Amino acid sequence: MKVLPFKIPKPEKEALVYQEDHEIVFYNKLHQHEEIQISYIMEGSGSLIVGDSINEYQPHDILVIGENIPHVFRSDAKAHPKSVMYTLFFTKKSFGKDFFNITDLTGVQKFFDESEYGMKIKANEDNYILFNQLKHQNKIERIASLLYLLNGLISSEKNPLSSFVYRKKYTEDEGKRMNDVFQYAMDNFQECISLDDIADIAFMSKNAFCRYFKKRTNKTFFQFLIEIRIEHACKLLYKDHDLSISVISELCGFQNIANFNRKFKELKGITPSQYRHQTE
Repeated sequence: MKVLPFKIPKPEKEALVYQEDHEIVFYNKLHQHEEIQISYIMEGSGSLIVGDSINEYQPHDILVIGENIPHVFRSDAKAHPKSVMYTLFFTKKSFGKDFFNITDLTGVQKFFDESEYGMKIKANEDNYILFNQLKHQNKIERIASLLYLLNGLISSEKNPLSSFVYRKKYTEDEGKRMNDVFQYAMDNFQECISLDDIADIAFMSKNAFCRYFKKRTNKTFFQFLIEIRIEHACKLLYKDHDLSISVISELCGFQNIANFNRKFKELKGITPSQYRHQTE
């Protein structure tokens, strides 16, 4: 079974879907689906765009993506030549419209509320064992594992993946347009990207594109572009201590180091030097 844009194929009457992805890169087209997605990253790293935000994922992260949240993976094949992810897909009504409303499951509502913007959780050993067991379990055992997992995730320390989600379902044409925009930005963030360039990618006028992008992400395209550049800078600061901060600034598409330092602190709350020191 392969995740397709906007729909998770599944056998008729199957309430809980278990899927394994063993790929060089994860599915890299912008998509959304009605199912809530809980994924365990067994191998691989990269970026994940969820709603309005760019996030980094690493092995042993648990990613929760709520219903109908537009998202796209950008695997780092250079850092990890193989990407492996184990996923459970389900909806609030998978086991009946009132199943999660029973008194015994009242606490699960907190999980559903937090999943609306997505979240990232650092897995513990119990999570690792549970996800490894899923492939060998029957359907009843997987449902029990889901409930056990939800109980643990409710109290886990977590970070939201986004702060704004465009609630209207994307059409296929809209999905393609936004995917093309994201793809171009991720492929070319090290270069100077003009409004003319990106509007042409979207086949829209500059004014129409600005309104279109802001409505769907709650930020301007150039705010989004700066976030891509800063996330890449974080990778370089963490992985390559031989590179100077001024060189990293240039590699991430900034025209001068002063602007780089200012934007980095605005987004991360600390300077690039402080960030590097924390990761040493």
